[in-house]
Amino acid sequence: MQETEFIWMNNKIVNWKDAKIHVLSHALHYGSGVFEGIRVYKAEKGSSVFRLKEHVDRLFKSADSLYMKIPYSKKQITDAIKETVRVNKLEEGYIRPIVFYGYGKMGLNPEGASVDVAIAVWPWAAYIGDSAKVITSSFIRIHPKSMKADAKVTGHYINSILASLEAKEKGADEALLLDYKKNVAEGPGENIFVVKDGKITTPRLNRQILPGITRNSVIEIARGLGYEVEEKDIKPEELLDADELFFTGTAAEITPIIKLDNKNFEKGKITGKLKNNFMDIVHGKDKKYSNWLDFV
Repeated sequence: MQETEFIWMNNKIVNWKDAKIHVLSHALHYGSGVFEGIRVYKAEKGSSVFRLKEHVDRLFKSADSLYMKIPYSKKQITDAIKETVRVNKLEEGYIRPIVFYGYGKMGLNPEGASVDVAIAVWPWAAYIGDSAKVITSSFIRIHPKSMKADAKVTGHYINSILASLEAKEKGADEALLLDYKKNVAEGPGENIFVVKDGKITTPRLNRQILPGITRNSVIEIARGLGYEVEEKDIKPEELLDADELFFTGTAAEITPIIKLDNKNFEKGKITGKLKNNFMDIVHGKDKKYSNWLDFV
């Protein structure tokens, strides 16, 4: 990754190489942290953070799932994110706020450990690339009765890591996970959309998939363009019968899926139109969605 100069850490700006934690930090041993992935884009009026309020709200909601009290207000975190972008002179790139149980307590119960907060930013192109070859993973998405799978908890991402490693081992770019009912869930770090006969569908929010902010944005954009969008349970065979498939996510943005298992797909017109509209919005060219941009 490309390093920047500074990281915000517990209300201080520190040098990138000085942003360190103790080896006995609780989160390092037990995955007891939460995080967000956010993007800043260079728009016509200057750099702006995409849907910053929604990301900060989700960060706090994820923290609540671990009974974690963030020691700063939403406004303080919002201001700190902007400050970190400014001091690094980052015009466009990725923002990673993370909140975690730190040093001071070992054992599964984190009570007594510090709650630490850090914000890093760096340049980062689209996570997957301009298209993706995907395999259906042998791993399933986290069961909603075993973890709060709709929160961005660091420990949950072992599930995603295993699916991603399996995909790479099999020569694919990314994986697709099913849920315990054998319905389509999501990618390791992306939501999935299906296009068939001009209609767009995506798995419904059911506490097994992440309520993606890019997912929500694409639904609103698509409906604004006149497309019918339905959130529902989707069987794997419906994907193989689709006209177009695509992933969405902060890191992935909108990525066409050109192969799923043994089935090839075209980079479809609807996917392309949604992606073009999305990129216009994040770069400040579509005033209808200007409320989604928070200028640094």
